Amino acid sequence: MVISETPHIFQGFGIELEYMIVRQDTLDVLPIADRLLAEAAGELTGDVERGAFEWSNELALHVIEMKTAGPAANLGGLASGFQAEVEAMNRLLAPLGATLLPSAMHPWMNPLHETKLWPHGYRAVYEAYNRIFNCQGHGWSNLQSVHLNLAFNGDDEFGRLHAAIRLVLPILPALAASSPYVEGRSTGILDNRLEYYRHNQARIPSLAGAVIPEGVYTRSQYEDVILKRNYRDIAPHDPDGILQDEWLNSRGAIARFQRSAIEIRVLDIQECPAADLAIATAIVAVLQALSEERWSPAASQRQAGVTPLAEILLAVIRDGEQATIADTGYLRLFGIDAQTMTASKLWQHLIAETVPAANVARPPLDHIAKHGPLARRLLRAAGSNPDRGGLTAVYRRLGDCLAQGKMFP
Repeated sequence: MVISETPHIFQGFGIELEYMIVRQDTLDVLPIADRLLAEAAGELTGDVERGAFEWSNELALHVIEMKTAGPAANLGGLASGFQAEVEAMNRLLAPLGATLLPSAMHPWMNPLHETKLWPHGYRAVYEAYNRIFNCQGHGWSNLQSVHLNLAFNGDDEFGRLHAAIRLVLPILPALAASSPYVEGRSTGILDNRLEYYRHNQARIPSLAGAVIPEGVYTRSQYEDVILKRNYRDIAPHDPDGILQDEWLNSRGAIARFQRSAIEIRVLDIQECPAADLAIATAIVAVLQALSEERWSPAASQRQAGVTPLAEILLAVIRDGEQATIADTGYLRLFGIDAQTMTASKLWQHLIAETVPAANVARPPLDHIAKHGPLARRLLRAAGSNPDRGGLTAVYRRLGDCLAQGKMFP
């Protein structure tokens, strides 16, 4: 069910999933998102409405997005709905010699030579970003993510939600990292998408900050501390004011006051919608427990500083579920009295506390707990120094997982 009025906290959810379009035979990127959308709509367009879902273009012409058409009342049923959208896209792509491929970065794409930006319709925003930051790079044109939008209604709900999200952001790559390869090689970093993401606007550092948002808990504080600085710093590079909007903010979670939601942006896309929705379910369950002060009072949650949270995030970007968290104050906010704990053990504890064993999200979550995030499983399958043939074979299996709605083993 999709609802139109402003929902209250944990009563409205938006999900956006991004996939690569690749050639069926070689799995090289294929920049035909415009042709796919035209096939679906019967005319050239950047958006296609499909009942409870929508399809839309992204910055790069080989990337396509599917999303909920407005806030859904709950996450139940969205995995099967998204899976049906995947199958519909693949049916339209097949005659074009193309298919969808998951994971957050194409494993051998060279963006300097292969990037084609969306060339149609209202593209002024894309052109402005390209002029300022040069979008022919991994942090711009070779990345596929999941955006999880969480509704709030008023300042009190915003403050509770923002405080909880800031605490959960640093450990999300332990569940969701899916980008271990860059241009055909392992870099030693599990979440390369986020590693590139946090540097892609270094020319104007205030836009992404430390990825972890500052501790501000009302709309006026948020605008004063974050948005006004963003607008001021971009102004010399944006004389026409094209980018003066709240989506300019590129932190790992951004307030979208125009639609009364906070958008989490640090999630890599998984092998199938069931995995993405299972991770979203776990996130929501933990956020709800934090907002209800199950493990720690709201005042303590709001005291968490940007620097210690960012240090945890950097460790988890690099090492995923194997990252060691040695911040005892951080662990206490989740009700854990320990000197150190791996991100994997922390998530196992949080999921056991918040997601019932009978929940449909548990099998995918248990699979991740047992075998690691998708990046770890891809590394195990292809190795740290694969040849093109071996890497292609592994990613072909990954594409089959998406087509069939199955977890990568």
